[in-house]
Amino acid sequence: MTETIDEMQRVFDEADCLCTETEVQSAIESMAEAITARLAASNPLLFCVMNGGLILTGQLLPKLKFPLQAEYLHATRYRQETTGGILEWQVKPASSMRDRTVLIVDDILDEGTTLAAIMDFCRAQGASEVLSAVLVDKQHDRKARPDLKGDFTGLEVEDRFLFGFGMDYKGYWRNAPGIYAVKGL
Repeated sequence: MTETIDEMQRVFDEADCLCTETEVQSAIESMAEAITARLAASNPLLFCVMNGGLILTGQLLPKLKFPLQAEYLHATRYRQETTGGILEWQVKPASSMRDRTVLIVDDILDEGTTLAAIMDFCRAQGASEVLSAVLVDKQHDRKARPDLKGDFTGLEVEDRFLFGFGMDYKGYWRNAPGIYAVKGL
């Protein structure tokens, strides 16, 4: 069903703001400081996970004041009962990861199945180290792996349906200026 502009505006107007734009910007600044402290001397290869990681990556990159290569990848996951999810590449990483430190940047760590599969792929391509940076870690006990955490995490939020700063609601509101939860979800 195609949502109308009025319906999408209503979703935004009724949503609960969990993190303001100021709080998100502060979190991104803290992430940049931690990433710089950890990776400044490692010649990292950074991958933005499309589409969700676009806004975070765009705001994070200018704050990383050291040499790095930045690219993107686009992978999706769909569930199958027998496998729990298969990674489907829309755009596969092109650069060699062999003996490189790789940083995967994404909007949210929810269950983490896609992020874990991307990280496993990078390790299989010979990356010496694979790290993740996520703007939001959704707090619940349904992670794909019990120990799955972002290496660099901006915000921890409650387990609700989120949108804003890269996360979408039915394809809309990636551009919302904070982190919002859909009313009732």
